[in-house]
Amino acid sequence: MQKNLPLKLNYSASEIQEVFPDFAHFSLSKDEYSIFPGFCDVHVHFRQPGFSYKETILTGSKAAAHGGYTAVCTMPNLNPVPDSAEHLKEQTDIIKSDAVINVLPYGAITVGQLGEQLSDMAAMAPNVIAFSDDGRGVQSEEMMLEAMRIAKSLDKIIVAHCEDNSLLHGGYIHDGIYAKEHNHRGICSESEWRPIERDIELSAKSGCAYHVCHISCKESVELIRQAKKSGVNITCETAPHYLVLDENDLREDGKFKMNPPLRAREDREALIEGIIDGTIDMISTDHAPHSAEEKSRGLEKSAFGIVGIETAFPVLYTKLVKEKVITLDRLIEVLAVNSRKRFSIPLGNSFTVWNLNKEYAVNPDEFISMGKSTPFEGMSVYGECLMTVYDGRAVYKK
Repeated sequence: MQKNLPLKLNYSASEIQEVFPDFAHFSLSKDEYSIFPGFCDVHVHFRQPGFSYKETILTGSKAAAHGGYTAVCTMPNLNPVPDSAEHLKEQTDIIKSDAVINVLPYGAITVGQLGEQLSDMAAMAPNVIAFSDDGRGVQSEEMMLEAMRIAKSLDKIIVAHCEDNSLLHGGYIHDGIYAKEHNHRGICSESEWRPIERDIELSAKSGCAYHVCHISCKESVELIRQAKKSGVNITCETAPHYLVLDENDLREDGKFKMNPPLRAREDREALIEGIIDGTIDMISTDHAPHSAEEKSRGLEKSAFGIVGIETAFPVLYTKLVKEKVITLDRLIEVLAVNSRKRFSIPLGNSFTVWNLNKEYAVNPDEFISMGKSTPFEGMSVYGECLMTVYDGRAVYKK
């Protein structure tokens, strides 16, 4: 039986050579590389089937490997939506033929992600990592409670995009200073934290394992902190952009538009504190590629979503680790370890090799992803991926 790496924060060259003998053939100076477990992102959009002009399983998984990721979980806002075994198979067939890393799909909570009828969760359960309607919030409390009860019986996690549609009012950036000064319609923080508050109660009532997507505001952090103290089976994620940017960084450019939006400085500071104290379990990218045309319409009319899977580690290493906000060990925990533990995603013998001393400017033209829209364009960062190995194969090499 092939030996697998233990899930820990870093590895020596000798440990790697036991599972990947070819590593000895790479001419790397010991002073120029660090070896980490393959990163694991539980929140990506690879757009196929249905929207392959934005991204494909092949390009998305290759981009993930370039970013040091060896496992990702793909959200269900596709066409067809994976809301039945038949629809799910269209996606899993492509994954089997095209993915270069471990790509694990979500099943939708509701049919068509319309929030009107529950999907065939039982039929999909053997082939999905969890259930989510990401991109849309489940508006009905009764439907969410029933989904949680079914997920509990199937030993699956409910992964929630928390957004109360009644509080959106056509907003598209944070309802804060920038929106008021530039006459934009804002999205209030309550549209995010109010559904989290509801779902915490439902999770406690149903006993279902519950995970909150891309939290962005201080109220969400505190609600989850208190829920954990009370014993609710809850985890959460935030994204790199919410930890590094806030509304003060906004520009009149679609590359700064995502959902949830960049919020106030105090929200960013609360998120960082949540990373430090363990309230926030993991960092996911919410990698959401669109065509150049869809992101060229300014803040109001551009599509929601940015790419991030190729910049996550260097941006976070530069802005959080090198500036001594968190340790490198903590960064690896929230990028590679905690997500695998929560979602039972094996590491196998997957790892990624980085030169932490390499400095360069983020250049979207060098992305493997078909999506190029990033607010980090031009940022000077440290950390270059030299190699990513998945299942004994080098799936990215510089």
